[in-house]
Amino acid sequence: MPPEKKDSFGVYIHVPFCVTRCGYCDFNTYTPRELGVRDDAPSPVLQYLDAVERELSRAAERYHLPPADTVFVGGGTPSLVGAEGLTRALNAVRSSMGLSPGAEVTTEANPESTSPEFFSGLREAGFTRVSLGMQSASEKVLRVLDRRHTPGRPVAAAQEARRAGFEHVNLDLIYGTPGEVDDDVKRSVDAVLSADVDHVSAYSLIIERGTAMFRKVRRGELTETDEDTLARRYDIIDDALSGQGFSWYEVSNWSRPGGECRHNLVYWRDGDWWGAGPGAHGHIGNQRFVNVKHPARYSAMISQSEDALALKGVEDLSPSERHEERVMLALRLAEGIEESQLPESTTSCVQRFIDDGLFWRPSSGRVAVTNRGRLLADGIITDILVSEDS
Repeated sequence: MPPEKKDSFGVYIHVPFCVTRCGYCDFNTYTPRELGVRDDAPSPVLQYLDAVERELSRAAERYHLPPADTVFVGGGTPSLVGAEGLTRALNAVRSSMGLSPGAEVTTEANPESTSPEFFSGLREAGFTRVSLGMQSASEKVLRVLDRRHTPGRPVAAAQEARRAGFEHVNLDLIYGTPGEVDDDVKRSVDAVLSADVDHVSAYSLIIERGTAMFRKVRRGELTETDEDTLARRYDIIDDALSGQGFSWYEVSNWSRPGGECRHNLVYWRDGDWWGAGPGAHGHIGNQRFVNVKHPARYSAMISQSEDALALKGVEDLSPSERHEERVMLALRLAEGIEESQLPESTTSCVQRFIDDGLFWRPSSGRVAVTNRGRLLADGIITDILVSEDS
């Protein structure tokens, strides 16, 4: 995959709602119970959509935002607002900064809250890509993760999306769940391959402090998976996907030719995007933006005046901070980074990684991690950044 233009502009829209909270999740999401939803109270979903429409309109005007090349609706569980709610969110992008011709428009979805009618509604609205949370095809693994869908539902949902006309469909996998065995991973990848998708994301489980799963590990009820096992599970996934026409283009992402997620490439190539919704992050030029987290607070701040946003903070990034982020992101990509972006102080470090088979030059003037180097990418990046300061 050759490097592409780095001036694409993206819009991320965060949907903060979930039916239940999974034991491993530390995302900015809220269940009806956590929001204190009452039958006689205004719908938090409608309040949220109203606020997103206002935020996008005001941000586009204040920051002179260009038309969006990519839109990504994430969460949380975006499918909980239904095709009608997601259509409203996309139309808000159209009516504020606008969409570029051929824009990629993605939504995440929980397989249990989708249907053929849901996917048809998304296609009619202009969505071009859908990303489904599968995690595993093992019932016991799903129970440990507190996932509510049945093992076969993600594959069925992916097939429904394809029949509705989606050319680009992603399935998310999580590996390294306590109690998981290699055969669970193999069955999960086999299920993915049966779904006729063109993109797969696979992430090792990170047990975050403050989650229900973290407390179970601390009490000794669950055992965290060791690094060697995680590496073996990654290889199982990579070998299976590579044997069926998928290529990795980011350490945790594989696609068939042309199936790369263009929106995520905006992040990884140090592009600009606006983040709308509670807790959403954005990046424009040398500034990073972040909204307040709680949906009620977010909606209240947007409603304060005709030009109000819901920003918690705006951070001015120094040249060194921008450079560090650029290196960290680029070295996770198969295309790597231009060597001219690395200072001379890193030359010996880069050559050492080449000699050790962890780096290679995919094209003249670029350096990237090898297949073997992927498993050590985080350490490699750290060594590169440390060598810059030496």
